[in-house]
Amino acid sequence: MDNLDYGIIGNCRSAALISKNGSLDWCCLPEFDSSSVFAKILDDEKGGSFEILVTDDYSIAQEYEENTCILITTFSDGQNTFEVHDFMPRYYSEDGGCHTPPEIVRYIKYIKGCPKFKVVYNPKLEYALGETICYIKPNFIASLTHAVKFDTVFLYTSFDKEKVVNGEEIALNESGYFLLGYNEKIFLPDTKKMYLLLQRTKVYWLNWVERTPTYKKFNEQIIRSALTLKLLTYDKTGAVLAAATTSLPETIGEVRNWDYRFCWIRDASMVIKVVSELGHKNIAKRYLQFIIDIIPDKDEKLQIMYGINKEKNLTEETLDHLSGYKGSKPVRIGNAAYKQRQNDIYGILMDVIYEQLVKFDTDIDNGEELWTITKGIVWIVNNHWQEPDKGIWEFRTEDRHFTFSKILCWVALDRAIKVAKIFGKKHKIKKWKVLEQEIKQDIYANAWNEEKQSFTQSYGSLDLDASVLLMESYGFIEARDPKFMSTVKAIEKELSNEGLMYRYKNEDDFGLPSSSFTICTFWFINSLFKIGEEEKAIKHFEKLLSYSNHLGLFSEDIDFKTKRLLGNFPQAYSHLALIECAINFSKKDSEAKIMESFGSKE
Repeated sequence: MDNLDYGIIGNCRSAALISKNGSLDWCCLPEFDSSSVFAKILDDEKGGSFEILVTDDYSIAQEYEENTCILITTFSDGQNTFEVHDFMPRYYSEDGGCHTPPEIVRYIKYIKGCPKFKVVYNPKLEYALGETICYIKPNFIASLTHAVKFDTVFLYTSFDKEKVVNGEEIALNESGYFLLGYNEKIFLPDTKKMYLLLQRTKVYWLNWVERTPTYKKFNEQIIRSALTLKLLTYDKTGAVLAAATTSLPETIGEVRNWDYRFCWIRDASMVIKVVSELGHKNIAKRYLQFIIDIIPDKDEKLQIMYGINKEKNLTEETLDHLSGYKGSKPVRIGNAAYKQRQNDIYGILMDVIYEQLVKFDTDIDNGEELWTITKGIVWIVNNHWQEPDKGIWEFRTEDRHFTFSKILCWVALDRAIKVAKIFGKKHKIKKWKVLEQEIKQDIYANAWNEEKQSFTQSYGSLDLDASVLLMESYGFIEARDPKFMSTVKAIEKELSNEGLMYRYKNEDDFGLPSSSFTICTFWFINSLFKIGEEEKAIKHFEKLLSYSNHLGLFSEDIDFKTKRLLGNFPQAYSHLALIECAINFSKKDSEAKIMESFGSKE
């Protein structure tokens, strides 16, 4: 079956996707949200790729080097074998900083025989909007475009540059390399230096994983998901991306195609909560600084999302010259959802602030700023919680009183009260407690539906919604509360399709959803586990894991019929929910190991 059979490599500055056949089909340089250098994933003909081609008698296998983000693709016909080790350099330099150049290294490791391959090197700069021309220079291959604006990339290699550019056969009798860089190198690379770069990057990832707790169950899946979430963090500002791609469709041939290379407050805060649980403290601290940086005024409304460099204007455009993934148009860059009001983000953010204060209270450097943000969030919730919004699923048409948004307004007050206790601000607690109770009573009065025996998607609605399942994990209701248990059962009955969940079944701006939103299935599994149906939950979980791609990666959606992966990839939402489920199923081998990791930098 045709699937999103890609591996992700990256260095917390940018990322690239490499197919199971070793073709580099998506990469933006120098940063995640820059224009693409290769975009074959969005247009087979025009997008551009960097491929390693072998004859049909070769078999191709792919896996990550254990506990790293180094992707190894093995080409072998039995007699002749070589490996491609793909990675983006990331390692600690002598001054203690992290070295993350905008580069991709393809280290070609000779194994045996005399393997032969051809290269398709076809960069298409600036989203392939105009012609990219390759020039062979003495030390490198320069590729440049003047189409939209001037841009260049440089390819260094140990192989014959003419053969590379012309796609001629290359015979391999020793290891070699390709280094694709956004900047021209001052010191020329060679194979030895590339091997050293590979080893340094490997050591970085091994050390990072070493500081992650070990779990008795599903440890391999937790580690791969944690590494994937790490790859979606942006060191420079602390932002966390929703996914590494744009416009991979939720349903083939439809128009639900969005750019996810941005930082949604909701997604990012959920990621940070999970990564903190795994003891990776610096990611959390950087993200809190990102939040402090984007809230300059006390009364400024928080946007639901920002650019990874803190941009506030994310104007949406379409790239009509690209045919889209499997013909799914339009291809979009930018995201108009940044203008939406979604009242749940205040609770999401307060939850993550509270979690960080509990976990790292002795060394939060920015306590005063966090207290100012806390007071500001309460002020905004107090003024706006009774208003309708677009909700977690970003309905682009009418505003409604979404239950999830109301629950998260309650969470904002609940966590703000707890933060006030931590900071000893007793005078706020009494006042805030009144509002917290008012919101809670409003939800019980308006979101519960007697006929459905369930909390529903929005006030007065008969529609069910998977996001309501989170009311228990946010502490709004006890797992064994009869109303929560019957909500789980009602949602299973109405939204489950052979164990895969719809977000909701009512029509939205684009008609009826026809694919399963992966995070919703994890939420459902988690809820089953919490209400005591543990064996059933684990069975569902194992089945869902079987729908990942060959490397254990998930996108945003799964097709109900074919089980193929759909939507942007890899998806932070899916992997953070996988980790949450797996941790719930598993007992930590050593609590002490988490505590050890708090003192270390990642």
